[in-house]
Amino acid sequence: MKRYLLTILFAIFACNVYSQCEYDVFLLIGQSNMAGRGVLLESDYSIVEGVYLLNPENSAEPASNPFNKYSTIRKDLAMQQMSPAYSFGKTIFEKTGRKILLVVNARGGSTMEEWSRENPEKNYYSQAVERTKAALKMGRLIAIIWHQGEGNSEEPGDYLTKLAAFVKDLREDLGCCNVPFIAGEIAPWWLPYATNFNPVINRISEVIPNSACISAQGTKTVSNEKDPHFDRESQLLLGERYASVVLQMCYQQIK
Repeated sequence: MKRYLLTILFAIFACNVYSQCEYDVFLLIGQSNMAGRGVLLESDYSIVEGVYLLNPENSAEPASNPFNKYSTIRKDLAMQQMSPAYSFGKTIFEKTGRKILLVVNARGGSTMEEWSRENPEKNYYSQAVERTKAALKMGRLIAIIWHQGEGNSEEPGDYLTKLAAFVKDLREDLGCCNVPFIAGEIAPWWLPYATNFNPVINRISEVIPNSACISAQGTKTVSNEKDPHFDRESQLLLGERYASVVLQMCYQQIK
């Protein structure tokens, strides 16, 4: 009888856990290239099957571009265009069949220092944590995607030290001590800044456990070589690269 009751209680608990994990949740943060500056086409505005955005009511809303439109720290809505979140969410859903909930909360022009939990003037960190916690009532956090660095590319010497502290704080405050953290290179044509920064961000796994970096090679500018923003096709490519790494790190059983 005792064993039977324990079995029933475990089944109830398992059902409750499953209901709370309806979505696979991803936090996507950073500066303008994560917010999206690739020009959207008319065909890009349709709803994306299987992918949802956390909206201002902290509900899951079927995703449509621009994916950074609900960011609580974004710049003007008209500036939010194609971002890597679009192809990232599409690819993860297509490969896993899991419902994907994206918390996209990027801010153009933001620096690593402004994202710090200790920053007394900015709320970038607190907003990312607050919105992700709201999403976690509907699912489980699978990974954090980070595309930032242009704002620190002139002097990136201590960037990894600051980034490591940032990731440690995020993992602790979200209650996910080893959640994968994936970052990306900045525009390779943007010289000398890319030459300064990309070798640094590529060392991320040396200082941050369970982390990785994606390449920006083969990407193109949205306007000219003085512009560090990726064009639409490059944003799609970056999203697919982020998805490929996440599939390897988080969904190894998915073929």
